[in-house]
Amino acid sequence: MVTKIVEIKKTKLKNGMLVVGLPGIGNVGRIAAGYLVNFFKTEKIAELYSDHFGNFIWIDPQTSLSQVIKNEFFKVKGARKLKRDMVILIGDMQSMDPQGHYEIAETILAYAKKIGIKEVVTLAGYSIGEKVNKPHVLAVANSEKIRKKYEKLGIDFNASEKIGSIIGAAGLLIGLAKFYKMNGICLLGETHGSPILPDPKASEAVLKTFSKIINFEIDTSDLHKQVVEAEELYKRVKDMEKQAIMRLLRQEMPKEEKEKLTYIG
Repeated sequence: MVTKIVEIKKTKLKNGMLVVGLPGIGNVGRIAAGYLVNFFKTEKIAELYSDHFGNFIWIDPQTSLSQVIKNEFFKVKGARKLKRDMVILIGDMQSMDPQGHYEIAETILAYAKKIGIKEVVTLAGYSIGEKVNKPHVLAVANSEKIRKKYEKLGIDFNASEKIGSIIGAAGLLIGLAKFYKMNGICLLGETHGSPILPDPKASEAVLKTFSKIINFEIDTSDLHKQVVEAEELYKRVKDMEKQAIMRLLRQEMPKEEKEKLTYIG
C-alpha cells in the first residue's frame, strides 16, 4: 500500500466544497473540522490510508483493539440549508515526510475532483509564540478572484505581513487545487503554538470566519466549554514550566545566591 482512498458510499456533488482540518499547530484545524462533523448531520463516505502516516497503529483505549491510522471524509446531509454540498475531511495525522504530503494531497484532490468538489477550504493555525486572548484569523487564497470574493465579507487576507509560508496539508491542498481547477482558501487562527496543547479558542475564531464563507451561523457554544478547559490546562502547564526553570536556576547558582533565593521565597 502506498496511498489509497476506500469509498464507503458513492457520492456525486453539485458545486461541492471540501473542508479540511487535520492535526497541526495547536490542533486548530482538527478541532474546528471535527466540530463541524458533529455540528452538522454527516455520513462517512470514504477513508484514506497511507504508509506515509508511519509504521504503527492506534490501540483503542476502550476496546484494546487495533485502529489503523486514517483520514476520513464526511458528507454533510441537508445541504439545502447551506445552499451547496459539503464534504469534511478530518484525520488522525498528516504525512511524516515531505514526499508523502504531496502524494496524499494529490490523492485527496483527485478524489475531490471526481465527486464534484469546486472549492477547497483548509482550516489551520499559525503560531505567534504566546497566549492569545482574542485570536485573529488570517486567510490565504489561491487566486485573485477568490480573494476578492471573500474580502467583501470582511475576511483578512493580509497574511503575508505575518506569515511567509504554510507547511503541510493546509497549504499544499489549496496550492495544488488550482491545477485541478478548484478555488482554494486557507483560514489560519492565531495560536500560542504549543506542540502539545490544543487551542480550541483559535478553532472557535476560525469557525466564526468560516461561517461567513458558507453564509450559515455555526453555534460554537459546545466548543466554548473546551475553551475553558484548555485555559485551565494552559495555566497549569505554564506553572510547571516556571517551576522547572526555577529548579534549573537553583542548580546553576552559587551557594550564597541559592541561600538568598530561598530566603526571599
